[in-house]
Amino acid sequence: MKKTRTRFAPSPTGYMHIGNLRTALYEYLIAKVNGGDFLLRIEDTDQERYVEGALDVVFNTLKATGIDYDEGPGKEGDCGPYIQSQRRDIYKKYAELLVEKGAAYYCFCTKERLEGLKTSDEALGTGFNYDRHCRNLSQDVIAANLAAGIPYVIRQKMPLDGTTTFTDAVYGDITVENKTLDDQVLLKSDGLPTYNFANVVDDHLMGITHVVRGNEYLSSTPKYNLLYEAFGWDIPTYVHCAPIMKDEHHKLSKRNGDASFFDLVAKGYLPEAILNYICLLGWSPAGNEEFFTLKELEQVFSISGISKSPAIFDIEKLTWMNGEYIKRMDDERFLSLALGPVEDVFKNAGVPVPSRETLVKIALLVKTRINTLAEIPGRIEFLAVLPDYENELYCHKKMKTDESISLDSLKLTLAAFEAAEKDLRANWNSQAIYEFLLGVAAANELKNSQILWPLRTAVSGLPATPGGATELAEILGFDETVKRIKDGIERLS
Repeated sequence: MKKTRTRFAPSPTGYMHIGNLRTALYEYLIAKVNGGDFLLRIEDTDQERYVEGALDVVFNTLKATGIDYDEGPGKEGDCGPYIQSQRRDIYKKYAELLVEKGAAYYCFCTKERLEGLKTSDEALGTGFNYDRHCRNLSQDVIAANLAAGIPYVIRQKMPLDGTTTFTDAVYGDITVENKTLDDQVLLKSDGLPTYNFANVVDDHLMGITHVVRGNEYLSSTPKYNLLYEAFGWDIPTYVHCAPIMKDEHHKLSKRNGDASFFDLVAKGYLPEAILNYICLLGWSPAGNEEFFTLKELEQVFSISGISKSPAIFDIEKLTWMNGEYIKRMDDERFLSLALGPVEDVFKNAGVPVPSRETLVKIALLVKTRINTLAEIPGRIEFLAVLPDYENELYCHKKMKTDESISLDSLKLTLAAFEAAEKDLRANWNSQAIYEFLLGVAAANELKNSQILWPLRTAVSGLPATPGGATELAEILGFDETVKRIKDGIERLS
């Protein structure tokens, strides 16, 4: 039985969108679940559309997601080189072999003639199809044109009647009429192959057994199969995937402002959460579990779970899943990601940066209360600078407080803090502060909430905070807490 070999073959013509990443992931998982090899091949034959830096995005994305290729640029195996522009001579040889076999032919049509045909087809409202003008040139004419150095392309000679059927692992058997197939260009006049031709040659020479791609290529697949058959090569297993949609009518695209992988990372999403979510966009696991590490996916992924239906990219679902990843993350890893943003909040506010111990407390305080890392600054800015707020915040029906009760409560808290300053400073932590304040409430025949709510409002200036009054007081320290209480008293007086 053949060893499973798959490949991710991106073109460096733009950013790596979510659909590209899903293709790479599925190719990788199909290889790994079957104990096979995953290859990276760079398809850079379209030199006119080459985008500087696009290759770096590919390499960096694969590295960040843990999708490690077995062969490819920098990991040379027996099938290299793995960059198509470095394989030019290979394609020319195979294109000429097809001509010898009668499955392809030289086309000497000028650009002007082809443009004229295209214009005529557009005027008729039909798609452009080459009229096969050079398909039956005599050998004498071909030889003379080649000797004269007339520029040419090599076109595939499609059958003019009958049908071609192929089997897709997702969509089943698909049949097309051969008369609908255009005599596509295989080798361009610059000696570089077209995308369709290079794919077939490289997939064969690299031993690729499974090809994953978008279902927009279903209509092109018969052309590939006819090439395989002309060469006498084995046809790989095709796995066509339905698109990832922005909504019911629009595909994800950079033009529409949709995020790439690194755009999402910049917005505070974790690589492992993004990868997990993308895998579920078009694939359903056997059970009800939704959370998978890459290693787990390498064990459970199956082609049979791939859906024919388009998947809608739901940013809210990704955000929820990312939040769950953060909550489940061990504290050490979370702190490695969060301490920098926490520290920056104080630096950007122009106030002294707290001790590392306090920074750790702040980070852990928000860990279970955020869905993305980008939410951290907005949740803790009040700890650096008390925001301006309306006194209405002190009024809370459920907490049995209004401005008058809150003013009295803050005065009682301040007096109690100042009277017990020495002992409080010696044991300034949330639990001790909480127990102390319950004593203040009991001594003054107040509900606990009538002491705690005004304090939380005074120290935060917010209707909702990542932590209660005493947790915030511990982080702020005795002096800043007292300062903010005094500010609250002044506001209410």
